[in-house]
Amino acid sequence: METVKVMVDGVQVEVPKGSTILDAAKIAGIDIPTLCFLKGINEIGACRICLVEVEGTRALQASCVYPVSDGMVVRTNTPAVREARRVNLELILSNHDRKCLTCVRNQNCELQDLAERFHVKDIRFEGESIHYPVDDLSPSIVRDANKCILCRRCVAVCASQGVGVIGPVDRGFRTIIEPIFNRSINNVPCINCGQCILACPVGAIREKDDVEKVWTALQDPNLHVVVQTAPAVRVALGEEFGMEMGTRVTGKMAAALRRLGFDKVFDTNFSADLTIMEEGTELLGRIKNGGKLPLITSCSPGWIKFCEQFYPDFLDNISTCKSPQQMLGALLKSYYVEKNGLDPAKVFVVSVMPCTAKKFEAQRPELSSTGYPDVDVVLTTRELGRMIKEAGLDFPNLPDEEFDPTLGESTGAAVIFGATGGVMEAALRTVAEIVTGKPLDDIEIKAVRGIEGVKEAEIQLGDLLVRAAVAHGTGNAKALLEKVKSGEKEYHFIEVMACPGGCVTGGGQPIVKAKKRMDRDPREVRAAAIYDEDRDKPLRKSHENPEVKKLYEEYLQEPNSHKAHELLHTHYVARQKY
Repeated sequence: METVKVMVDGVQVEVPKGSTILDAAKIAGIDIPTLCFLKGINEIGACRICLVEVEGTRALQASCVYPVSDGMVVRTNTPAVREARRVNLELILSNHDRKCLTCVRNQNCELQDLAERFHVKDIRFEGESIHYPVDDLSPSIVRDANKCILCRRCVAVCASQGVGVIGPVDRGFRTIIEPIFNRSINNVPCINCGQCILACPVGAIREKDDVEKVWTALQDPNLHVVVQTAPAVRVALGEEFGMEMGTRVTGKMAAALRRLGFDKVFDTNFSADLTIMEEGTELLGRIKNGGKLPLITSCSPGWIKFCEQFYPDFLDNISTCKSPQQMLGALLKSYYVEKNGLDPAKVFVVSVMPCTAKKFEAQRPELSSTGYPDVDVVLTTRELGRMIKEAGLDFPNLPDEEFDPTLGESTGAAVIFGATGGVMEAALRTVAEIVTGKPLDDIEIKAVRGIEGVKEAEIQLGDLLVRAAVAHGTGNAKALLEKVKSGEKEYHFIEVMACPGGCVTGGGQPIVKAKKRMDRDPREVRAAAIYDEDRDKPLRKSHENPEVKKLYEEYLQEPNSHKAHELLHTHYVARQKY
């Protein structure tokens, strides 16, 4: 690799050719402030907070985009640099809604961090301020343009998802980031993935807050309130309480939910195991009976909406299985209520998910097979964190507790649903043993793991060679589907997760600031914790789950039975792109 030598504030560093000044300063141990910069997503030098002096140039340069050259001399802390950064910061703040104490991002805001770093105590440039209405029509996402700083990080991440429903409108002082024709985010082909929320450095985009609905339900003596938690929540929730990224808090989470007042605490991992039984059987049925292939997974509601809007010709390829969230909700309002003599009208199901699109999914009318919505309210990981803090629980020091039985047992195959490639791997663990009738030599199918945008694998199952592909991020899914459409690629089975990295970095997960993302990739760190939990499980294949076996014996008869189809399967519809 060709390298160059650069002098940054008197420190000489050797960096790969093509690096930026920001990269070189980091190696030199110097922290240049940034705001619009988001590694790998938004590298445009728009905010001018990262300005530096470069010897031999007349103007200050944006270090996040300025390439280094051999012998370059850079100064990052001169009076001119400090004053330029402060002026740019004050100009950004001059028409910003500075109601920090009531902002969802208070104490987790990159703009707030910069104001503290540069000792901004007063704004010298108070002037005209435009007030915009808050867009809260979406079931998942709220936009507040009054807090927007025009960094364009949300625009870049939405484009990388292959959706591109927001962008800059108007010019100059009146520039605003919004959907076309001043529409609500609810009236454009937004897929509710929430990646824009994770990208936003301030509180301009946030999830629809449903915490008060849950508090109200918990206080209603006429309701039996139960909760389920998704696989990815357990490797991220601790971050809301200052714990290390990727810390597993499964037992503490169950304990906290009981202390909040939930009548029963269940694990969505149970229905992830159930999903494998249903989806694996569906896959084998399609292969043997000449059904529509490739079979495409249906666990990610953001991906489903993307497909409905942009690729409706693939709807017959999508598995008819509901997502694990909806499967468990349907069982809670059928099997669970029958077993416990409860009135389904008085059973209130709350889901804790890493995903903002799950809020959209829960209100889909077709997901109410019992006559009641499968799931009543969806909370994000962040919302649960706020509830725990409001209740005054010392989360890091809570004792570990187990999930409630009957719908709480799960295997390692279920927990890996939280990482990209996990559904595929879990399905193949079961399908392989069903087809061959003997245990796998190695159940860890590493070909489908990792954060490469599209991964391919061929798995020999007896006489059957299964060709599989995994895509995460709908931008990658789009590229994959185009190859399938053209005939360039042929597969039996495709897994798609709407969010880059899968559910571990879903739109409802704890927000990791851009600076921290430069050092640690949440997709990798949280996924590693997911795989650790899988290895620690006594059972690691979905078809070995004793509670799933019991459910089929007592209630569903067998995978893909008529009863199973009534409760656990659904259909999807082509949607207009507005």
